[in-house]
Amino acid sequence: MATRTATKGMVNVLQADGAGFEARFAKLVSRRDGEGENVEKSARKIVERVRDGGDEELLACIRKFDGNKAEALEVTAEEWDEGCEATDPADRAALGKAAMRVRDFHRKRIPSSWEVREEGGGIFGNRVRPLERVGVYVPGGKAFYPSSVIMNAVPASVVEVPEVVMATPAASDGRIRPEVLMAARVAGVHRIFKMGGAHAVAALAYGTETVPRVDKIVGPGNAYVAAAKRLVFGQVAIDSEAGPTELVIIADKTATPAWLAADLISQAEHDEMASCLLFTNSKAIATRVQDQLTRQMKGFGRAKIAKAALTKRGAIVIAKNIAECIELANRYAPEHLMIATDDADVVSKGVKNAGAIFLGHYTPVAVGDYIAGPNHVLPTGGTARFFSPLGVEDFLKRTSVTRFEPPKLRELGGDVIRLAEMEGLVGHGQSVDLRLQKIRRARREREAAREAEAEIEI
Repeated sequence: MATRTATKGMVNVLQADGAGFEARFAKLVSRRDGEGENVEKSARKIVERVRDGGDEELLACIRKFDGNKAEALEVTAEEWDEGCEATDPADRAALGKAAMRVRDFHRKRIPSSWEVREEGGGIFGNRVRPLERVGVYVPGGKAFYPSSVIMNAVPASVVEVPEVVMATPAASDGRIRPEVLMAARVAGVHRIFKMGGAHAVAALAYGTETVPRVDKIVGPGNAYVAAAKRLVFGQVAIDSEAGPTELVIIADKTATPAWLAADLISQAEHDEMASCLLFTNSKAIATRVQDQLTRQMKGFGRAKIAKAALTKRGAIVIAKNIAECIELANRYAPEHLMIATDDADVVSKGVKNAGAIFLGHYTPVAVGDYIAGPNHVLPTGGTARFFSPLGVEDFLKRTSVTRFEPPKLRELGGDVIRLAEMEGLVGHGQSVDLRLQKIRRARREREAAREAEAEIEI
């Protein structure tokens, strides 16, 4: 067992050079809880029900799992307008500002089609087009998330996806929160369906009599939603798998303990499965953050959720220096990485694996969750090693285009034949050789015609 520098407190405090640290840290990095098999089995049954049963089975699942007795699946235009009107004007303004900033960020670099022309009649390039229809999943449950609507739908709207379909569970009375409807309006959503969970994913993937089939499903959800997305992958595209929220903070002695504790709590309040870690080279910071966590939890409305997350999946790691903190952060590959040091820009240059980086003492993760501009849909579970944040590229597809005129095929055709023969694929080579034969015949005919003309002139 790793040496603890504190015996009390809701978060384990570990010494990076303590006995058993590597085993404890490896467990934090793995983020495994052993419940995946049962979840996937249940999700598979639900997906198959909706795939085979359409609207009837979808409505049955909505009644059973969402607790919504409404018969209508889709939000009507009247409902949508009423929800927007019912949203507090100040909330409307905040949602509009958030959508504007996210939209401006994603407009900065939209991939475009391109083409290159070579001598001899060679043309190659890429044609970039938006997907025809995408599904945006917006979770409900412990909280409601208008910010998720904006982050998932705006990039699709920026590249002009013709139809953006949203799925989100309704309350027991069949209503969706006005703020969520308002967020959908400013984010560019076209249609909204009252459904959540694995059954919503299945409906979007396979289509029903009412719900249109989409080309891609994006958006976070619980374990059943994540399992369903894995199951339908191939039938539709999905974004990177979304797991519980993650935060790693790298802090030195210049950080404010109260702020660090507030940042840990801000992410731990999402879910009991959230992972919130602090890496520091200061024992004093570790002790003071523990004290602040205890103080700030008193009277905190979501204390039960946050305490469960911090106790089970949280940790404060005391490293020998900031360089070791960076090394540990790269191994963990967090969704969110805060660098609470005076030289945050310099420290960030050593970061290789993180979904989003927040620099300096005045940049809490909360600004990225809502209004900074970069997307808050980020890789989790260590996938920041190879996945990127959600962006406009996720709603585009590339088609390569190639054209060879006779001179270009004559130039490169022999190499194609040689490579084909190298792999034993004779038919590939023959498809080229037949064309080369025609090119050579045409060339001989032209040469013969020129010689005949020359003889006549003589």
